Amino acid sequence: MDRLEKRLLDDVARASADFALLEPNDRVLVAVSGGKDSHALLYLLREIQKRAPFPFSLLAVNVDQGHPGYPKQLLPDYFAREGYDYRIVEEDTYSIVKEKVPAGKTFCSLCSRLRRGILYTLASEVSATKIALGHHRDDVIETLMLNLFYSGQLKAMPPRLRSDDGRNVVIRPLAYVAERDLEEFAKQKGFPIIPCDLCGSQEQLQRKQVKALLNELNDKNPHVRANVFAALANVRPTHLYDTELRRSLGLLEAVEAADGNATPDRAQGSAQVIPLSKLARR
Repeated sequence: MDRLEKRLLDDVARASADFALLEPNDRVLVAVSGGKDSHALLYLLREIQKRAPFPFSLLAVNVDQGHPGYPKQLLPDYFAREGYDYRIVEEDTYSIVKEKVPAGKTFCSLCSRLRRGILYTLASEVSATKIALGHHRDDVIETLMLNLFYSGQLKAMPPRLRSDDGRNVVIRPLAYVAERDLEEFAKQKGFPIIPCDLCGSQEQLQRKQVKALLNELNDKNPHVRANVFAALANVRPTHLYDTELRRSLGLLEAVEAADGNATPDRAQGSAQVIPLSKLARR
């Protein structure tokens, strides 16, 4: 095993330990699109499986979305040759996306929702306990910045997430892995890469613009990406403005006391605060 592969395995094992991504007797559905990230995910999970102190199983799943010119046999041949348990699901979401998304708009959101729905359905059919996706550290960083710039939210891609319907658990074992390492690893292993000819061809994507910005900043300061990622685990709630978060942590006691919603004991020692709601009524 070379140094790069060992580092990647360490990153995946650390993420799993930190967030309980892999657990005894899991049946993990591994979504393999044919890109470098999902190929590396599948390979690394099987290596972890060989070394784990508990049993879990893997099922590689590729969703053939009906893209023109899609090499249908490339992945099945690869899975069979490498000895992976696999399923190929054929669903023509390409036609739906082309029909529903206006010209000039980005395809990613609808395309990913349709693909995610297919994976959720299959996970229930095969009794999978987890769905593993190939998002890496740079995806997490870029998502954080996208939400900050364009949605006004402080959130990123969680390493482990239960779906809204409660039936599925999505995990991201590559959350600690840098994209540059995956690029080098894919070259070393010679994975059969299938490029995306739908969203991958759209240069106006906000994600691509954010990536370019981060690359520019990182060229000037090579710690920028690492610092952004580190911030996700170095949160200071006292310096944020989410009132629900502050209330849940007991940081709104002074305001509640001034409003008359706190007990005398809680109000004791609190600063005198005049709520804006009362000022507005004067």
